This record gives sequence, structure tokens and C-alpha cells, in this order.
Amino acid sequence: MSATPEIASRSAYTWRGVDDPGRIDHAVVRMGAESMSAHGTSTTSTYATSWDLDVGPGWVTRALRVSAHADGWSRALVLTRETDGTWSARTSVDGHCELVPPGLSDPRDIGGAIDCDLALSPVTNTMPIRRLGLLSGDVPATGLVMAWVEVPSLRVIRSDQSYASSGALVHYRSLTRGVAVDLDVDHHGIVVNYPGMARHVPQTASTSHEERDPRPAG
Repeated sequence: MSATPEIASRSAYTWRGVDDPGRIDHAVVRMGAESMSAHGTSTTSTYATSWDLDVGPGWVTRALRVSAHADGWSRALVLTRETDGTWSARTSVDGHCELVPPGLSDPRDIGGAIDCDLALSPVTNTMPIRRLGLLSGDVPATGLVMAWVEVPSLRVIRSDQSYASSGALVHYRSLTRGVAVDLDVDHHGIVVNYPGMARHVPQTASTSHEERDPRPAG
């Protein structure tokens, strides 16, 4: 008898910026037992972004595709992690703006990184939260190197971070940016309250959904 395919869940989220109440983020996340995929958008008064994320078994980033645009310019980034652990980036730029170029500042800086981290997006905190087992109880701090994607420039730089958990809270620290906060997460490991950055906007029963997706997770 063949094994039953793993059932994945598909959930939609909306966040409002705390630092910028005009920023609205939307994401649809398809969550498996050891992997996930997601796509989303972010809109502000000055620019907008759209993105999609592919995370393989073990919660390891495979690819992040991001585009950003505003009046008079647009740019795009495809950030890929190969199976040997190396990162590569393809970029495009149209128009002119006073931003640093998109892409990898120095690929050697993010050697050892297995996660991408899209700035201002609560979704990309999920991979280390799940991989380190932070939903299961108290876990001591673990240091990580992230491939951090700045927005709206789409520059990719090294970010040194740490994750830990106690009780229902995830303790997050960015050594690079000097940030230390306690994150509230849901049962999937998606951040619903990121102090100082974003807070989940509860949806009504008629607009929210979490459905079972019959496709095999992976």
C-alpha cells in the first residue's frame, strides 16, 4: 500500500506596519511538515514590493524572488541558494533612483547562511523558528548568519542574528542592526506580532481562510 501524501495547509495573512502604519503586507503561505512556499506583497506610501519564497526540506531556503517599484523606477532580484551552500543573485534595474545597486554585496559575507531574510517581512522569520524547534518549548539562543535583503534597494548583505524561545515567546536578536525583541507566533511559526515593526490584522470569518491543500508538501 502506498504511503498517504503529507497534507499541507494554506493560510492567508495581513499585517500593518507599526513603524509605518501606512505599510500593509499580505502573504499566502503553504506550509508542509519540513518545508514551505509563500508569496506576498507590501505597499507603502513611497514604494511597493512583491515576492515569492521557496523553502526546501529542513526549512532551508532555495530561492527568493523580489521586485520593487515606485514612480519612475523598478528593480528585481532572484536570490538562490544552491545545494552546495553557495548563493547567487540575478538582478535587473529600470529607471533611476537614489538607491544602492541590488544583489549580493559580497557573496563571501553570507557563507554558511541557510536562510534568507526579507526586510520588513514577518514571513522569513519562520524558517529558523521551525528548524530550531522553537515551537516545542524552551530552546537556548542559537547564532545564525542570514542573507538579509534590504528593501526597497534589494541589496543582499550579511546579518548576524540569534533565536531562542521560552514559553510561548520567540526571542529574536539582530546583532547587525541592534534589534532585540520577543516575537509572538502562531501554531505554524508565523510571526503575528513583531514589536516595533508589524502586527497581524485579524481577518473576519468571511475573509480569512485556512484550508487543507491536497498536494504533497515539499
